[in-house]
Amino acid sequence: MFYQLYEMNHAALQPARLYADAVRLFYSNPLNPVSHTHWGRSVAAGAELFERTTRRYSKPQFGLDKTVVDWKSVAVTEKTVWSKPFCNLVRFERAVPAGRKADPKLLIVAPMSGHYATLLRGTVEAMLPYADLHITDWVDARMVPLADGSFDLDDYIDYVIDMLHTLGPDTHVMAVCQPSVPVLAAVALMEAKGDPFVPSTMTLMGGPIDTRRNPTAVNLLAKEKRIDWFRDNVVMRAPWPVPGFGREVYPGFLQLSGFMSMNLDRHIIAHKEFFMHLVKHDGDNAEKHRDFYDEYLAVMDLTAEFYLQTVDTVFVRHALPKGEMTHRGTRIDPSVIRNVALFTVEGENDDISGLGQTKAAQDLCVNIPADKKAHYVQPAVGHYGVFNGSRFRSEIVPRIVDFITSYGRQTRVAVKPKLVRTAKR
Repeated sequence: MFYQLYEMNHAALQPARLYADAVRLFYSNPLNPVSHTHWGRSVAAGAELFERTTRRYSKPQFGLDKTVVDWKSVAVTEKTVWSKPFCNLVRFERAVPAGRKADPKLLIVAPMSGHYATLLRGTVEAMLPYADLHITDWVDARMVPLADGSFDLDDYIDYVIDMLHTLGPDTHVMAVCQPSVPVLAAVALMEAKGDPFVPSTMTLMGGPIDTRRNPTAVNLLAKEKRIDWFRDNVVMRAPWPVPGFGREVYPGFLQLSGFMSMNLDRHIIAHKEFFMHLVKHDGDNAEKHRDFYDEYLAVMDLTAEFYLQTVDTVFVRHALPKGEMTHRGTRIDPSVIRNVALFTVEGENDDISGLGQTKAAQDLCVNIPADKKAHYVQPAVGHYGVFNGSRFRSEIVPRIVDFITSYGRQTRVAVKPKLVRTAKR
């Protein structure tokens, strides 16, 4: 009923939002003399702030219609090349010249943790010049009818394996944050079966492989609460009239509330500054605020079974590093991985996946040769900076590109890439 009440409150505010939007348009119209006064801009700014803080943000678009390949601008087209009820695999097809040597196939597995895959827009944009890029576009659980079945962590692993089969041999996989665990599990299962479509390289970025190392506030919460607490307090049924009406979900608005509460003062200050930018007619900074929060406040629901199984497996029982994680009754053993090059990336100031949690994959994959393993710590960045921002583009991307091009099965070399190294702290 709480989710239904939330929906009712949102609907009840719709007239107020429409009125606020009308006020904003009236007091920001250049033909209105009041719009050129401090008072008029203040009214318009207040109306916009109210409308933005009470609206539901829809799924953003990637909006990447071009990139630069070989120093030339080329068009980019999004195409769905694989689809199942809870995920679409999107390819960013580049209009490169016919006959050009193919770039590495790269599968980016986006986190299924409340935000849409477009949160990795900067990641995709930075990697597009160097790879035939595909990304997992997860579907909002509240939009999936009950008739399409359930979706849990085992299904997530099956999806990753199926997508790697679809892309074929010599594919490279990159997992950002939460997917690091299921991607590592999927690769281990494929190696154990001698799967010919096992990826050439696996890049894990800011992922919770072993949350016992340098635990963060997120990890401590999961440790303090029993799994029954999460089931009783955060799992709700999707409300009418959404397509997934009746499905048990972890609502995106609850996860967003948790994220924002961790840095509530920063968000309050950001909205205060946004108001002042509007009053001062500082359009550039106001637009930066809109762009960031249009993405940050767009959230999706997760299926309850996936959320609870992930919390229990990764954060409560630490099943993967303990050797206790299973997939449909089969134990997952990372030590069987021998043919996949491994690159792990962490942020020095990561407050979501603490320093050392992702590097744990290096210790679990004991049978990957030393010259096919590399670890890098990016100084002076937090969790978001591991996969986005200026340091990501200038310092992390070259290392990833060097790694995957060096260890592709068609272009494999015998030496470790020069750019891949652990940062000195």
